[in-house]
Amino acid sequence: MDSLSSSSSSSSFISTFSLHHSSLRRPSSSPRLLRINSAVVEERSPITNPSDSNDHRRTSSKPKTLHNRTNLHTSLSSSPAKPRPQMNLATSLFTTVEDVINTFIDPPSRPSVDPKHVLSDNFAPVLDELPPTDCEIIHGSLPPSLNGAYIRNGPNPQFLPRGPYHLFDGDGMLHAIRINDGKATLCSRYVKTYKYNVEKQTGAPVMPNVFSGFNGVTASVARGALSAVRVLTGQFNPVNGIGLANTSLAFFSNRLFALGESDLPYTVRLTESGDIETIGRHDFDGKLAMSMTAHPKTDPITGETFAFRYGPVPPFLTYFRFDSAGRKQRDVPIFSMTSPSFLHDFAITKRNAIFAEIQLGMRTNPMDFVLEGGSPVGADNGKTPRLGVIPKYAGDESEMKWFEVPGFNIIHAINAWDEDDGNAVVLIAPNIMSIEHTLERMDLVHALVEKVRIDLVTGIVSRHPISARNLDFAVINPAFLGRRSRFVYAAIGDPMPKISGVVKLDVSKGDRDDCTVARRMYGPGCYGGEPFFVARDPSDPEAEEDDGYVVTYVHDEVTGESKFLVMDAKSPELEIVAAVRLPRRVPYGFHGLFVKESDLNKQL
Repeated sequence: MDSLSSSSSSSSFISTFSLHHSSLRRPSSSPRLLRINSAVVEERSPITNPSDSNDHRRTSSKPKTLHNRTNLHTSLSSSPAKPRPQMNLATSLFTTVEDVINTFIDPPSRPSVDPKHVLSDNFAPVLDELPPTDCEIIHGSLPPSLNGAYIRNGPNPQFLPRGPYHLFDGDGMLHAIRINDGKATLCSRYVKTYKYNVEKQTGAPVMPNVFSGFNGVTASVARGALSAVRVLTGQFNPVNGIGLANTSLAFFSNRLFALGESDLPYTVRLTESGDIETIGRHDFDGKLAMSMTAHPKTDPITGETFAFRYGPVPPFLTYFRFDSAGRKQRDVPIFSMTSPSFLHDFAITKRNAIFAEIQLGMRTNPMDFVLEGGSPVGADNGKTPRLGVIPKYAGDESEMKWFEVPGFNIIHAINAWDEDDGNAVVLIAPNIMSIEHTLERMDLVHALVEKVRIDLVTGIVSRHPISARNLDFAVINPAFLGRRSRFVYAAIGDPMPKISGVVKLDVSKGDRDDCTVARRMYGPGCYGGEPFFVARDPSDPEAEEDDGYVVTYVHDEVTGESKFLVMDAKSPELEIVAAVRLPRRVPYGFHGLFVKESDLNKQL
């Protein structure tokens, strides 16, 4: 690791050139985000819609001003950049009742649901959409392998919250950088979900926040009753979906989906100009009637996609798949999962699917909810985590095998594969060391990447750590999904949910070795998001696993600028190949996806 230690000082956001290089650190036209105890947002001048001109890549005008709202009532009002429709009498009445609940019954008293805390710094929403806008390449050049689009999903509340708000509660917004022949445009658009459209038409929030709106019995009853009245008066119909589509993206069956696990997928489309269109909810010819995971897995060999849903009532887990043409196959309910678990992600191998029943889930004891209040989702420290392994093509759950793995709580899975002619499976995943803090105090969470091997014959489970760093949001070369892979690219929590850099891990190293083989720190005041690996030549079956690029968005909280970084995945310092200054700030978010140009041309 001499190469790492000797380069630690240079392993910053711009270590390939001076930290104060004028091309990267010059004052930005974007305003700074003031670090004060209030929601901080920026107001932009109107941007000409590119559809109004023959030029589809117009440059936006400068941001006008930065609004910091120190007054509580003002800070939680809607954006001044978005004139609200005139509220009718019913909406005004319901909004008044909601204000009473937010002020007297359930004010945002905890930092995890206080919008002044949750929406600080670059977690603050942008207040309008951005049509396709030219970007400036400020270092290097964009390689031909990146012809296509990198799209990142994340929460961006349409209206600034008037009461409790959790990071997971924001409306989904997609930030897509479209790359063509070395040039780039950025577009930011909301996913036009049913919730988004209803609230835009109403001019106010209508649907309750799932993660922050039901804290304790009194608040749950009050907000539940208000929601019921809104349904009865026709303000919204939950049958049409209440999801946010704010978590991730997937491309399969020639469709691009924006995903959130509380609803059906939303089909979106990237146009030739780089714009983003929402097509609508997709139910796969009526065969997907309920929600779906935000982390489906597409087998790179067969083209099939595997997925699941989970819920608060039996069966707590339902497994299903789509064939290579996108036709949904029959559900496989898993009744052997005996309690509602927070099952965000899973893994597949060539033969199997692997699920984790963790200590985080719905609180099943009503008295705990009555006496302690808090969120209906919580940790059960008396529960022993389990891993379930089921054949990928199982017709029922009879072949599901469960294995106890004490203390192993995963939110995300990185990869898995079969060993010993299918008699063993290996899972690589970050283990959340303090699962009770996952929703309430993410800054206290430490995720330790582990390799877990399960002997399916003897039932013996062996584990060893891959790295002691706080790592999550990890990816591999997608061509190796479900097969033995060597390299992992993971985000460094500093602390989570802020990400100060990325590391490359070699999981083939010995059990007692530190598997870190490369890293890139973004520099003081600079934070990024989930990395994503793009192969240099995905059509070359002989290409080395790490022959490609690692891409991500990075934001400088000092200058207020956001950038798109392209790093050489084979370099021991993850050397920056290209840096693109974005025309405006991109807030921190969740998961992203690169879609190559040939796939974009196949979109339905």
